[in-house]
Amino acid sequence: MLVSEISKQIKERRDTLGITQPDLAEMADVNINTIYNIESGRGNPTLKNLNKIADILGMELTLTIKRPGS
Repeated sequence: MLVSEISKQIKERRDTLGITQPDLAEMADVNINTIYNIESGRGNPTLKNLNKIADILGMELTLTIKRPGS
C-alpha cells in the first residue's frame, strides 16, 4: 500500500470518529507535526507511531513485503 493511501485512510478514519489532529497526537503521544505529516503524505513515520495511531483509530496495521519483480 502506498503512503498516500495510508495517509488517506488515517485521515478518513480520524474524521469519521470526530477526533481532531491535536487530540490524536495527544492520545498517541506523538507531536502534532507527526500527525499532520502522515495525513499529508509527507515525512517518514515510524512503524511504532503508525501502529499507535492505528490502534487508537481501531485500525489494523499490516505489512506486506514483496520482492522486486513479483
